Amino acid sequence: MAKGASKGTPATVAATRAGIDFRLHPYEVVENTASYGEAAAAALGVAPERLFKTLLAEVDGKLTVGVVPVAGQLDLKALAAAVGGKKAQMAEPAAAERATGYVVGGISPLGQRKRLPTVVDESASAFPTVYVSAGRRGLQIELAPADLVRLTGAGLAAIGRG
Repeated sequence: MAKGASKGTPATVAATRAGIDFRLHPYEVVENTASYGEAAAAALGVAPERLFKTLLAEVDGKLTVGVVPVAGQLDLKALAAAVGGKKAQMAEPAAAERATGYVVGGISPLGQRKRLPTVVDESASAFPTVYVSAGRRGLQIELAPADLVRLTGAGLAAIGRG
């Protein structure tokens, strides 16, 4: 079961309530970095293809969550297609923070303030476990991809690009 979930973030509380197996991985935050995700992967010694970032986009004006490996980028056209939309653009950071309840660099796909349409890149299925933000900078949660999909109500699709 959960290791280190005693004082939680909304993400760890959601995972604990769901009764899934997960592990928390704290790390030293590198401020003002170009990529919080790549810095987290390096700090934890995890392949960047296995650590996923949570990005928010507006698809036809509606906030949508894309979860992709930190090693790549979100394909906005693919995200729009995955949720039956036509046009997508990255959401403003302030809108992402308001909708999720998290700060940029620590946005988790789990335990968000509002349940938003979510798509996880299908590459997650290639790993026994993946890492996503646990809801604050300096903390990642490791869980099975199937649990990530189930807890977020996500679809799986090829939304990342190299």
